[in-house]
Amino acid sequence: MTTSLIALGSGSRGNCFALECEGAVLLIDAGFSAKEVTRRAERAGLDLGGLVGVALTHEHGDHASGALRLAARHGAPLLASPGTWRALTRSGNEGATHCAIGSALRVEVGPFTVWGAPIAHDAAEPLAVAVESLDGVKIGVAYDLGRPTAAVRLLLRELTAVILEANHDEILLRTSGYPPSVQQRIAGSAGHLSNRAAADLLVEAMHPGLGTVLLAHLSQRCNNEELARNTVETALRRKGFRGVVDVARQDDPVGPLRLLRCDGAQMTFAI
Repeated sequence: MTTSLIALGSGSRGNCFALECEGAVLLIDAGFSAKEVTRRAERAGLDLGGLVGVALTHEHGDHASGALRLAARHGAPLLASPGTWRALTRSGNEGATHCAIGSALRVEVGPFTVWGAPIAHDAAEPLAVAVESLDGVKIGVAYDLGRPTAAVRLLLRELTAVILEANHDEILLRTSGYPPSVQQRIAGSAGHLSNRAAADLLVEAMHPGLGTVLLAHLSQRCNNEELARNTVETALRRKGFRGVVDVARQDDPVGPLRLLRCDGAQMTFAI
């Protein structure tokens, strides 16, 4: 039994990740239309016929626009905080069902156990999300967080793989042409992590079993793949990290990355 990770797309125009284990699929966020998520899954060779759940970090459109329809279409529950569910279903739930997740609320769907930790972001009740599959692989997803809370730091410990926001380069943000109010929102405590902040958090979370770091939610205007990767990878390598650092892209799927445990340590292989 092995678990695979696929980034179906990540950025300001939509975010969606998938975990696959023995034919069962868990989506983490669905920030594209249901049709577009399905198209991207087909491009990546992922069969959504095995969808067992859609886990949401929060209700903003670039994370949740296709979630209700996909969950209802496949008869899979939507896993989210109560606040996210309420915000998302103000105009109806499209027939989807809800399972609440949080720090003390764990839900099992197929081979996956899902829970969350509160984050600081301008949404109803946003979460970082963690998933453990039956093969012992643990994945954490944290983005749209201006500052890492103590709960997020705890959630990111002892993981096999971390999907973490590296939203902006601080210099590019200051020279972006955005009004000062927008810059302050992006860099503020309820905004987004910079490359440097992401690197610091990953160094803190690093341990011998961490095999994969996938950088996500890059700003098209205030960041680029080379800057994000270099900032984070340089910091991690200095501390002895031997795993893989990759970047999720807005328009093209990345992966599948096959996540394995071996003798108590986690190893990652790209298929």
